[in-house]
Amino acid sequence: MMAVPSKLLLADIAQNCSSIPSNFIRPISDRPNLHDVKTSDASIPLIDLQGLTGPGRSKLIKEIGAACLKDGFFQVKNHGIPEAVIDDMLCVSKEFFHLPESERLKKYSDDPMKTCRLSTSFNIKTEKVGSWRDYLRIHCYPLEDFVHEWPDSPPCFRQVVSEYCKSVRELALRVLEAISESLDLERDFMNKVLSSHAQHMAINYYPPCPQPELTYGLPGHKDPNVISLLIQDGVSGLQVLRDGKWVAINPEPYNLVINLGDQMQVLSNGKYKSVLHRAVVNSNSARISIPTFYCPSSDAVIKPPGSLVDQEHPSIYRSFTYAEYYEKFWDHGMNSESCLDMFKAT
Repeated sequence: MMAVPSKLLLADIAQNCSSIPSNFIRPISDRPNLHDVKTSDASIPLIDLQGLTGPGRSKLIKEIGAACLKDGFFQVKNHGIPEAVIDDMLCVSKEFFHLPESERLKKYSDDPMKTCRLSTSFNIKTEKVGSWRDYLRIHCYPLEDFVHEWPDSPPCFRQVVSEYCKSVRELALRVLEAISESLDLERDFMNKVLSSHAQHMAINYYPPCPQPELTYGLPGHKDPNVISLLIQDGVSGLQVLRDGKWVAINPEPYNLVINLGDQMQVLSNGKYKSVLHRAVVNSNSARISIPTFYCPSSDAVIKPPGSLVDQEHPSIYRSFTYAEYYEKFWDHGMNSESCLDMFKAT
C-alpha cells in the first residue's frame, strides 16, 4: 500500500519538490521511456462529424466503424459542442485546482463509492506506487441527482460544468448510435442496452513533475465503461498503444478524443477493442484533461448481442451486470491487463 503523505493533494506536495517522493518512483521495468514514443505523424483518425445528420451519414458510419476496428481511438471535429462551452469548462477546472488547499479539501475522499470526490493517484488505499495526478471525480447524469454535491467554488462551477455535461452527453448518444449502426445493429441498440445510463467525469490535474521519466500521470490502462470523450488543454500527455508502440496524441484545440471502453469490446463480441492508453507528465507545465465516461447503469446486463454471435463467432464473454464489472475493475487497479478476462465465456 502506498504511504499517504501529510499533505493529501499532490498539487500542494509538487510545489516544493526538486525530486519526486519515493512512493511515486516506478520500477525500472515500468517507466515511460519517453524517448521511444511516436509523434503525431502516426496519430489516430480525425473524423468530421458534420455530415452525421445529412446524406453523408452512411459514409461517416463506415469511417467510424473503421476507426473502432483498427484503432479503438479517434478524434472528432464539428461535433456540436460550442467552443465557448469547452473554453469555460477548461477554465473553471483550472480555477478549481488553484483554489486554496483548504477549499479543495472539502471534497476530498478516498471512498470510491462517493459520487463526488477529490482524490489523488488512482486508489491510494491499494497502490504501492502513486501516479502524478489529482482528480475531481463527479457523477453527472441525471444532473439533478448530483449537481448539488459538486463544488460551489469557483462560484460558476456548477453552471459551467452542467452546461458541458449536457453537451457532451448529447454527443455521446450520437456517437453510440453511429457505432451501433457500424456493427449492423439497430441505431438505438446501445441506448437500450445501457438501461437507465450513467455518466461520470474526471477532472484531472497533472502538476509539473521534476522527474517525469520516473513516473506516470496514469500508467497504461483500459477504460471500464462504454466510451470515453476527452477534452484537454494545450499540453500534451495522452499516449495510446498502437502496434506495440506508444503514440503521442497531441491536443488539437476543440477536438475531442473518443476511445472505446471494455463494455464496447463485450457489446461488439470482441470486434471492437478497448485499447491501452496512458498519461505522461512533464517538468515545465501543469496539464488538465477531462474525460467523460459514458457508462451503463449499474443494473444493466452486458453481453454480446445475438446478431453478432453464430457458429463461426461464438460468444466470447458471459453476461454480467455493470456493477459486477466495475467492482472488479476498481479492485484490479491500473494494470495493463484488462479485467475483461475474468468475464470470458467458459
